[in-house]
Amino acid sequence: MNHRTVSAFVVTLQVAFLLNLPLSSLAQSANEALFIVGGKPVDKDELVYLLSKGKSSDTQTPGVSREEFEENLELFINYKLKVREAEALGMEETEEFSREFGSFKETLIYPYLIKNSLEEGELRKAYSRMQEVVRASHILFQFPPKASTEDSLIVLKMALKVKGEIENGGDINELAVQYSDDPSAKANKGDLGYFTGLQMVQPFEDAAYTLQAGQVSDPVLTNFGYHIIKVQDRRPNPGQVRVSHILVRFDAADLTQEENARRKISDIYAEIQKENTVWEDIVKTYSEDPATNQRGGILPWFGVGSMIPEFEMGAFSLSEVGEVSPPLKTQYGYHILRLEEKKPIASFEEMEESIRSKILRDSRSGMIHSQVVAIQKARYGYVEDETSVRSLTQALNPVPKANFASTVSGQSLGKSPLFTLQGKTYLVSDLVSYMDGEEISPKIKGGTFDIWFDRFVSKTLAQAEESDIEATNKEYQMLLKEYRDGILLFSLMNQEVWEKGISDSLGQVDFYRQNIDRYQWKNRVEAFVVKVLDPAHTEAARKSLQGNGYSQEVIQKFEADYKANATLAYQTESGVFEYADHPVLSKIDPMLSYQEVQLDGALYLILIGQKMPAGPRKFEESRGLVVRDYQEYLDKNLIESLKTKYPVQINPQIKEEAFLALNQ
Repeated sequence: MNHRTVSAFVVTLQVAFLLNLPLSSLAQSANEALFIVGGKPVDKDELVYLLSKGKSSDTQTPGVSREEFEENLELFINYKLKVREAEALGMEETEEFSREFGSFKETLIYPYLIKNSLEEGELRKAYSRMQEVVRASHILFQFPPKASTEDSLIVLKMALKVKGEIENGGDINELAVQYSDDPSAKANKGDLGYFTGLQMVQPFEDAAYTLQAGQVSDPVLTNFGYHIIKVQDRRPNPGQVRVSHILVRFDAADLTQEENARRKISDIYAEIQKENTVWEDIVKTYSEDPATNQRGGILPWFGVGSMIPEFEMGAFSLSEVGEVSPPLKTQYGYHILRLEEKKPIASFEEMEESIRSKILRDSRSGMIHSQVVAIQKARYGYVEDETSVRSLTQALNPVPKANFASTVSGQSLGKSPLFTLQGKTYLVSDLVSYMDGEEISPKIKGGTFDIWFDRFVSKTLAQAEESDIEATNKEYQMLLKEYRDGILLFSLMNQEVWEKGISDSLGQVDFYRQNIDRYQWKNRVEAFVVKVLDPAHTEAARKSLQGNGYSQEVIQKFEADYKANATLAYQTESGVFEYADHPVLSKIDPMLSYQEVQLDGALYLILIGQKMPAGPRKFEESRGLVVRDYQEYLDKNLIESLKTKYPVQINPQIKEEAFLALNQ
């Protein structure tokens, strides 16, 4: 062994003795680690990860230079020293750390979860469907209340019968009037107008988007019953429109009233065609929509599927901004529309959160959850004890939650097996422990055991997935460690540097006195600087300033006058300046009380007052700078003390491997 090897080996022995670690495992870690700090090995991958992450993707030069690498390695060592000290001080054990780190973990792990990838697929599918709008008609066949299996079959047979009639030439819209249980079918004959993704229940949407124009679906089961769907048209999504409108109402049951409304809207339309007619005036005078007639009839932005079909088709038929539609009839009355604006469907990035929100509120969320659970069960070896669960279902489903634990205890069911996951068997006693302190919405219906068993399985599978990701996903491990160490670093720095630097007033004063040479004024001068923005007011400024000398009275009078009479003529600043560093005052003769300076095409009129020679700043004048410098001093001292407390041993071979990894 050479001298360097012997020294490293002695340090390893000392660390192993102090920490009561097996020498063999520590030596192995030391051989594989980039460096050892306070008995803890630091892997080179952590340095490579952090430096790669910090390297800008648009940098022209790939990798890092040797000099950059050495500088970053030194910073990394200092960072790990502070983390090691925070660990030694028990900052990882505090409630505040647990709360903050736990919150970060929930956010950080999400992109790695099975749920996220499935949600992402649904988001993309929904957005892809939104590129198209579909016009469809349907006939709904509802189940009778408390329908039996036999009742359901009868409804299905009726749906198949009507489908056959359509395929044999029957008109779905006429058949909808005859057969449909949809209350709106009497008015719209089953025509739903145009719709796009996420505007219908999922099974209905899935079926409609698989059909081409003219095709008829098999019966589609939704929560409403069975549907027969015929797609009438498919076209690109026109995006959104904003229109204003004029409304004339009528009572649909009164034919005379409807005829009068029709004549009135025709007269209004003729009035609009006249030259010099003002749309807003017509709206205010004639429109019977109180929500919009005082503001030009303007309506919010809307897309396909947001308005009643007749209104929507009229709005989207307008192509030019300002174009006015002929009168159109809806259930609310007669309308005239004017196009105000149009815009295409937004990008995926802009719509992502709103799509996610809609998906998580409809049946897709349940579908995603079921898929997640199925994948987790297969991946982590879930085996349910079906016999035991069947028996427990009968025994415990009728038992209220409040009596669940006592019933389990009274019937000695605590050791009954539920399922095995990753080799571990979970018992009813585990379910009882989980139920303690948990609550479920009263809207959730079902037997007590069924509800809580499903939740317990989901929770246990989710914990297994998170543990698996934490144990096997290198990227997540690095990200988690980065945040964990970052919280510890912040806690230590806040305690030992930042807060101390702000609150330690005696230390600040002592540091100021020992470093007084840092806090010096250069030659200063009182000055009033007037930049002339409008040359037409130059002479007026000269008359106000020349011969008056520098004083607060002169400054206040000048500023009051120009702000009252010529607010855009000048730009001013006044005070005490280190004039050698000032862009304008650096050009002056400090001995002249009034002077003019031309700089970058602008004229400056300047009054000079008292001159102050270079000298030390007072502590109060320097406190902000002193606090900053004192914090830097505390940080430097902290690092030096930690290097003594936790000797760092770098492995040259692993260090070189890290450098090469960053330059591949």
